[in-house]
Amino acid sequence: MKLDGKTAIVTGAAQGIGKEIACSLAKEGANVAVSDIDIEHAEQTADQIRKTGRKTLVIKADVSMPDEAANIIEKTIDKLGSLDILINNAGITRDNFILRMKDEDWDKVLAINLKGTFNCIKAAAKVMLKQRKGRIVNMASIIGLIGNAGQANYAASKAGVIALTKSCAKEFGSRGITVNAIAPGFISTKMTEVLKEDIKQKMLGNIPLGRFGLPADVANLVLFLVSDEANYITGQVINVDGGMVT
Repeated sequence: MKLDGKTAIVTGAAQGIGKEIACSLAKEGANVAVSDIDIEHAEQTADQIRKTGRKTLVIKADVSMPDEAANIIEKTIDKLGSLDILINNAGITRDNFILRMKDEDWDKVLAINLKGTFNCIKAAAKVMLKQRKGRIVNMASIIGLIGNAGQANYAASKAGVIALTKSCAKEFGSRGITVNAIAPGFISTKMTEVLKEDIKQKMLGNIPLGRFGLPADVANLVLFLVSDEANYITGQVINVDGGMVT
């Protein structure tokens, strides 16, 4: 129970990678606040956390709204008593080629993926800086490193998350707060299931390990980065992609 007595927030925790992270943190002893706009599935995540014997609560929030992001932090501290770990996982896609991309699709992706991460960090930092400790992990993507046709908005948002991570690591390091990013590759979730089979097979051919990743592959890295074993690691972007980007 590496995280016994710790309190964590996971945004976008209703399904997929976020759900796996939230449940994994609980299994290691953390109390976990589950945040998402999808309350029905968020409650299912919370139910799994309760089975581990850990405390939890569900907070409906649109992280692109500063007040709602701040409310996540406030409610967590009020109900769970503290804040030690923030996992910024909330994210969306609105794919299209640039000439076909609507302004609202560009704005929405940047608002959720990048501004949402900023909003949550800003709210959490007020607490973590005062207590002189904390762990922040931001979910980036290999697309933020290499780009991708038809995903200019998503690529830009995730590249922004990477730069934000490095900047925050430099700002917060003197107060004992680590800030790192994870860049998943092709992870099998509902978000990736909608891709056409030929696209999946093409991507599989570019992965040296010969398989798609699982949410647990990402969650395992999160567990390490928020543990005491990672005390001297900050400002890093770590790929979880089976060697796809080397």
